[in-house]
Amino acid sequence: MQYPIHQVRNNIYHYRTILRRAILTRYFGMTIGENTRISSKARLDYTNPRGIHIGAHTSVTFDVAILTHDFVNNKHVDTHIGAYCFIGAGSIIMPGVTIGDHCIVGAGSVVTKDVPDCSIVAGNPARIMRSDIMTTEYGILTPELQS
Repeated sequence: MQYPIHQVRNNIYHYRTILRRAILTRYFGMTIGENTRISSKARLDYTNPRGIHIGAHTSVTFDVAILTHDFVNNKHVDTHIGAYCFIGAGSIIMPGVTIGDHCIVGAGSVVTKDVPDCSIVAGNPARIMRSDIMTTEYGILTPELQS
């Protein structure tokens, strides 16, 4: 039985995602929700890995840095990302920040303060661009709100 190449690729991606989540939760102690996608090129803070908490159905894209420690002030804090969120490429999530559920962080943003639920933030430092949004799996805007 032959599989088209895209099915093989999707199966490999699916099992690699499951394996990576198992490693990050069991061996590093991170809290990662079900069906969450974290790019293999995302940089997670292994200095304080137990401080990373990511909700279910969230997408963390490539070159995202999630920090949980501040070397200068010698503190280790928890960083939370809610469920149904999308974190854009090249974003930096600073230590101690909480990103609410159903949020979108624009590419290249530096998130220095807490982000309320159902918001889109972008920029350096990240500012709220839009509120009262709703997202589906992996932070995709619902069709009626894409205008």
